Amino acid sequence: MTINENDLTNARTAWGESMIAISQAYEKKGIDQATLVANEMLDNLYGFELGSVLFKPTLSGGNQTFRLDKEGALSYFVGNNPKYPTDSGFGIKDWLEVKSETSSVFIDQNVAMWMGWVTLINKEGTSVKVDKSWGYKKTENDILKIVLHHSSLPYKA
Repeated sequence: MTINENDLTNARTAWGESMIAISQAYEKKGIDQATLVANEMLDNLYGFELGSVLFKPTLSGGNQTFRLDKEGALSYFVGNNPKYPTDSGFGIKDWLEVKSETSSVFIDQNVAMWMGWVTLINKEGTSVKVDKSWGYKKTENDILKIVLHHSSLPYKA
């Protein structure tokens, strides 16, 4: 049940593949299909069934900076939720490739933290590189779940 670095690599890969799948679903079949794919991603990769997920997405602010429930996370990824009027749908930005670069890892049995950079590239070749931290917990069923998601744009002096 102990987490290893391969588990963390697989989790980051699954997250990146999910961003691409949400974008492709949106492009091919619209917002309803993108929402279904995003819901599935949240169920499979995030630990909302374990309690609050500490979720701070890249482009959020004010009273909605932090999202502790699935509805807030889903809104961030696909938008179209009047409760979150500034969400434009980060997951529906035509992502074609997602890469990560590790800065540091902390592992203690069934809990792990990963910190580094995630670069997302869209179909026009435009990229966005974000500072990212993920906290993971391995469940009793040996499934790695995200329980902390913090993302921000890099500091510019």
